[in-house]
Amino acid sequence: MSNQDNQGPLWEVFVQSKPGLAFKHVGSLHAYDKDLAMENARDLYTRRKEGAALWVVESKHIVSSKPEESDELFAACEDKVYRHPTFYELPEGTKHM
Repeated sequence: MSNQDNQGPLWEVFVQSKPGLAFKHVGSLHAYDKDLAMENARDLYTRRKEGAALWVVESKHIVSSKPEESDELFAACEDKVYRHPTFYELPEGTKHM
């Protein structure tokens, strides 16, 4: 990553709204180090007490799949029909399934 704009590396910010809930990605910011990233994330994304905890991760450390690789990556799941309850009969009265 080029740092020509002099803003520091890009960080991804995740907020946990309440203890025990999943963290959700809320945005990105630039900062020179993890401490500044955490302070900036707090100021930008939790200024109205929206969160219980924060994660900041430097973007270069995040690994993701590419859409064009999805067929190859997820093909192994197709032969495991037992993981998908499509052939089970639901008991009468079952809601929200």
